[in-house]
Amino acid sequence: MSLDPYAEAPASRGFLYGLNPLGKLAAPLPAMVLLVFVRDLLTPLAFIALAYAILLVGMRMTRTLALLLFVALPAVAVLVGLGLSIWTDPAQVPHDAVVLQLGGWTLYGAAVAVGFATALRLVAIIALALVAGMSTTGPDLARSLVQQLRIPYRVGYTAIAAFRFVPRFGHELDLIRQAHRVRGAHGGRGPFAAIARWYGYVVPLMAGSIRHAERVALAMDARAFGAHPTRTERHLVPLRARDIVFVVLFWAASAALFLLT
Repeated sequence: MSLDPYAEAPASRGFLYGLNPLGKLAAPLPAMVLLVFVRDLLTPLAFIALAYAILLVGMRMTRTLALLLFVALPAVAVLVGLGLSIWTDPAQVPHDAVVLQLGGWTLYGAAVAVGFATALRLVAIIALALVAGMSTTGPDLARSLVQQLRIPYRVGYTAIAAFRFVPRFGHELDLIRQAHRVRGAHGGRGPFAAIARWYGYVVPLMAGSIRHAERVALAMDARAFGAHPTRTERHLVPLRARDIVFVVLFWAASAALFLLT
């Protein structure tokens, strides 16, 4: 195991894991902002294809990523598109092609185009956000903000401590559930039994959370957290030339897509 903080990420994991979090945030940000003002269907489709290509090439395919890309996002596009098509005021769109007619209500093709254009913009923005969101951890983002943007380390490392609370809570909740099973406190089946079980988890989980927060506070005090204006870094998240190249290439591809579409 390498102890070099600048060690390269394993090649098999994908190039996105080895990029600086700020670079992965800055690259799609202009396109995400400009997509808000787009009204056609082709532009968001082009950016969805770009985001999918980067995610499929730059990340290791996991079950979570596969479900997001091939189930969740298409479902969001269809459901939101249909919903917005129905909610679009027929008086505000051309009465050209009739898609569906029920009694006195008519769904026109222009309303469907408006609804799905809006849905595709939303999906494109989400897909671009996944480039950074799926390949970046919260602690690495906080370290990058401290090291590159000079965010006060009191804010950054407090955020890291907060990120580490989440898996801790999950572990303690699992232990509480196991303890309830050992005591036979299942409470039966049905929605009311589930509510009663969750109510039984709240108090021990809050007590464990308070104990963990006290231990974290004591550990930070013991390390003189906040006593000095700067601190040394154990884990470095540098901004390399490849991060700049990724940002420039992404901006260039985004500009080309906007010009072409």
